[in-house]
Amino acid sequence: MSAERRSVSEATHHPVVGAVLSLGCLGVLVVALLGLPDDRAPLPAVARHALEMSLPVWHSTEPVNVVVYGVRGFDTFGETFLLLAAVVGVVLLARTREPRAGFVGEEAAAGPEQQQEDPGAEKRPGESGDAQGEGEEDTARAAERAEQKGEEESRAPATPDDEPLGTPAPEPAQGMSVVVRGGIRTAAPVLAVMGTYLVAWGYSPGGGFPGGAVLLGVVLLVYAALGYGAISRVIRPGLLEPLELAGALAICALGLVGLAVAGAFWANWLPLAPAQTIRSGGIVQAFSVAELVEVSTGLTLAVFGLLGMRHDWAPDPGNGNGDGDDGDDRAGRGGNGNDAGGSR
Repeated sequence: MSAERRSVSEATHHPVVGAVLSLGCLGVLVVALLGLPDDRAPLPAVARHALEMSLPVWHSTEPVNVVVYGVRGFDTFGETFLLLAAVVGVVLLARTREPRAGFVGEEAAAGPEQQQEDPGAEKRPGESGDAQGEGEEDTARAAERAEQKGEEESRAPATPDDEPLGTPAPEPAQGMSVVVRGGIRTAAPVLAVMGTYLVAWGYSPGGGFPGGAVLLGVVLLVYAALGYGAISRVIRPGLLEPLELAGALAICALGLVGLAVAGAFWANWLPLAPAQTIRSGGIVQAFSVAELVEVSTGLTLAVFGLLGMRHDWAPDPGNGNGDGDDGDDRAGRGGNGNDAGGSR
């Protein structure tokens, strides 16, 4: 009885309490909005200092980038490597036991290894059997796999929240119309130029972080409209992982050279070009470009690593019983690799 009462009390909603809390949050936001300074208010000391030192000290007319990549470059360095640590964690969690050359639709690459582990799984019924009953056994296995597949399809999740992570899904580009495909082909180059412009000349916020996010958005648009086959030559671990490492090493090198030459970890050691030029600011622009490489490749690795997560068909070394049933079952679950990856 006590457990039943507890469950009933947990399921009870409190709309009055929720309404009071929501109105309280709304009141705080309104007061904060009304208290914002207008354009006639004096600048804070930090903002005034950034404006006063941007042009004479850094030869840059972009005080926001001077603060992010110059004055507080050590903080930005730490934030960038927090992103790198998050990407490494996602890659470790999303990586399968079998080596893969790409992200999406790579289950087909495990075919030779699967046939070596369980030769009977890939044979067709009645095909080249040494014993007379081998064809019947293959037929029975194929029927069992078809039955299991039908049961799994009938047990589809009721909501998207119930669907397991990494469940094979159709290629999203199959549902896109010609208008969408043509629009993405037109918009992708424009957006890529805009992302690069943010790094070179962008005003607030500007820099490598938003530029890298824009380039990731371009890649996702192309993937959604044209399929993974259109980007598989570029969006693959073997290319992105070394590029991300190169961007991180370049950021470290900028700080270490400043420590050796000027005595501070993030001191400017590059010559300052005239204002309103792309090389003004010294290490500010170099840091921004290196961060563009690190952020864009890191975010792409994380996103496509999660998109490419699949169930491993290979049995665990400690649980393998040698009868091939585990391999057949996992092969049935991972057999939709061609649908998930599309034509490549």
